[in-house]
Amino acid sequence: MSDLQQQYDESSVTVLKGLEPVKQRPGMYTRTDNPTHICQEVIDNAADEALGGYASTIAVTIHTDGSMSIADNGRGIPVGLHPSEQVSVVELVFTRLHAGGKFNKKDGGAYAFSGGLHGVGVSVTNALSTRLEVTVKRDGVISKIVFAGGDIIEPLQAIGTCAKKDTGTTVRVWPDGQYFEDAHYSIAEIERLLRAKAVLLPGVKVSLTLANSQVQEWHYPDGLQGYLQDLVEQNHAQLLVPILHTAQYIGSEHDDFQAGEGAAFALSFLEEGSIANESYVNLIPTPLGGTHIAGLKQALFIGVSNFIEHHNLLPRGIKLQADDVFAKAAFVLSARVLDPQFQGQTKDKLTNRDALRLVSAVAVDAIELALNKDTEIGKKIAELAIKQAQARQRSVKKIEKRKGSGVAVLPGKLTDCESEDIRENELFLVEGDSAGGSAKLARNKATQAILPLRGKVLNSFETHQDQLFANNEIHDISVAIGVDPHGPNDKVDLSGLRYGKIAILSDADVDGSHIQVLLLTLFYRHFPQLIAHGHIFIAQPPLFRVDVNAQGKTKSARKLYALDQQELNSILDRLQQEGVKETAYSISRFKGLGEMNPDQLKDTTMHPDTRRLLPVSIPEQEHEQTHAIFVKLMGKGEAASRRAWMEAQGRDVDVDI
Repeated sequence: MSDLQQQYDESSVTVLKGLEPVKQRPGMYTRTDNPTHICQEVIDNAADEALGGYASTIAVTIHTDGSMSIADNGRGIPVGLHPSEQVSVVELVFTRLHAGGKFNKKDGGAYAFSGGLHGVGVSVTNALSTRLEVTVKRDGVISKIVFAGGDIIEPLQAIGTCAKKDTGTTVRVWPDGQYFEDAHYSIAEIERLLRAKAVLLPGVKVSLTLANSQVQEWHYPDGLQGYLQDLVEQNHAQLLVPILHTAQYIGSEHDDFQAGEGAAFALSFLEEGSIANESYVNLIPTPLGGTHIAGLKQALFIGVSNFIEHHNLLPRGIKLQADDVFAKAAFVLSARVLDPQFQGQTKDKLTNRDALRLVSAVAVDAIELALNKDTEIGKKIAELAIKQAQARQRSVKKIEKRKGSGVAVLPGKLTDCESEDIRENELFLVEGDSAGGSAKLARNKATQAILPLRGKVLNSFETHQDQLFANNEIHDISVAIGVDPHGPNDKVDLSGLRYGKIAILSDADVDGSHIQVLLLTLFYRHFPQLIAHGHIFIAQPPLFRVDVNAQGKTKSARKLYALDQQELNSILDRLQQEGVKETAYSISRFKGLGEMNPDQLKDTTMHPDTRRLLPVSIPEQEHEQTHAIFVKLMGKGEAASRRAWMEAQGRDVDVDI
C-alpha cells in the first residue's frame, strides 16, 4: 500500500491544456479512419458563410503533396484582437476549443444558422495537422498565420493588400498521418459532400480540383428536386409519382420556433429499386438521420393517413403504421435549426427533440395539400402504403405459425408487448424494480416490452452453459428473448427470437455501467449470435437535466438533457453565450432511472425518435482484441493483470463517485 501511495501524489495529476486533449484522444473529437472529416470541418465553415449569404464560391483543391486547401469568398475570419482575450480572433478560432462565432445565435450574431455549435471543429483540424496555413482577405489587407500541430510557427502578419470588396478565407491543411488509420482522403466522400453543398446552396459555385488537375464543378438549378431526380437515375430506380418539393420556414412570430427555422425537402415514392435517402441540418450531412427525419416521417404519416381516412380507402382489419408509409419513400431533406444538437462531434445524427415538431409542423400542410391537389397521385401513394401494411401483417402470421406450442412459460415479471413482429418489437432489460415501473408507464405497449432485473447479474464469463439457468435473472432473460445459450461456433436457431432489439437500460452512473458490462459479458459469451446479427443495444439515459426559465417573449421555458458532464458543460456554455443568467436555470442530477418520471424516461430514452440507442457490434478485425479485453476484465484468474491495468490507466478515468 505504501508503494501505491508514493506513486500517487500531487504531481500525479496531469492537466491537458490547449489542444492537448485532442492529440491524446482524437477519436473523441473526429473520425480517425482517414483525414477526410477534419477537412470537412473547414468545408463546413465555408458553407456556413454561404448559408448566411456572405459567400458565393467554395473551391476545394487537393494538392500533390497530400495537403488540401479550402477557399471561400466570404467575409474573412476577423484578424483583430479579441476584446477580452487580447489575441487575434483567427488565432483563437484555430487554437482554442470552444471558441468560435456560432454561439451567439441572437440578432446581431455572426451566424444565425450554422452547422457548427461547440466551436471545436477547426481547432481539431489544426491539432491533428503537421501544418495549417490560414490566409485572410479582409478590409483591403491580406493576412496570414501558420500553425504546426496546433502551435503557431509563423505569427499573424500582413502579406499584401487587396481591394476592400475582395474578401474571403483560404485554409490549407496538411493532416498528420499518425492520427489516422489511412492517410488518404476519401475522394468519394468529399465529392458527395461538395455536391450536396451545391444542392443546398442555390447560386453558390462549388468545385473540386484533384491532384491530377482534374476539375469537377457542381450546379443544380432545380435544387433538391433535381438532386433527388439524379439520385433516382443513378440507382436505376423508378418513381411511382412525380417529385414533391417545397421549402417552408417560420415567420417572424411563432410561440415555439424561431424565425427562419424550418425545412426544405424533395419527396417521392419508389415503385422499384432503392436509393440512399439523404438528410442535412444547416448544410451538415447527417448519415445516421435523427429527429428531423422523424419529423418528416411523422408529417408524411399524418398526411397519408388523413387522405386515406377522408377517401375511405383503408380495408377492414388493416392498421396503418408510420413505417408502412415511409418504407418506400425517397427523399432529400434539408432542415434549418437555430441551435442544432448532434450525437457526437462528428455530427452524424441530429438529437434536437424540438426538430421533430419543427419539421413535422412545416411539412404536414405541404404534404396534405399535394395529396389533395391531385387525388390520383394521393391514391397511388395510399395504395402503396396499404400494400406495405398488408405485407407486414402477413409476415406476422407466418412468424406465429413457426412458433411451436411447447414454448417455455414467460417470466411473470415480464411486461410483454402486443405485437409479435420482431422487426418492430423491443425488449428493455431494466435495472431495478422501481425503474421498471417507470419504464412500463413510458413504453409503447404495442412494440416495447420491459423485463426488470433485480440486483446485479451473475458474471457469466466462466460459467458453463449447463449452469447458467441456476441464476434466475439469466434464466428469465433467455426465456423472454426466446433463444437458448450458445457458443460462437454453435449452430443456433434464431427463429424463436421474440424481439428484434434487446436494449440494456441501466442508470447513468458507475453501478449502471457495471450492470451494462455484466449483461454485455452474458451476451458476448453465451448469446454471441445476437450481437453478430445486430440485436443488442445500449440505451443511454441522461445524467443531468437543465430547466431553463422563459426568456421574455423570445424563448419559452426549456428542458435540456445532458448525457454526461461534458454535454452539461456544452449546454451551460451555450446558455452563457445566449445571455441566460445563472439564476434563470437550475441543474438536476438523476440519481437513477427510478427518479425519472415516465414522460422524461420516454422522451429521453425510450421513444425511437428522440432516444439515444447505441448498437453493440464487434468488427471482424477486432474479435481477438475484444476477447482479450473480456478476459482481462471478467476472468476470475486475472485479478493481478486487472490491478496492474488500473494502476497504469486509472488516472485517465473520470470517476463518478
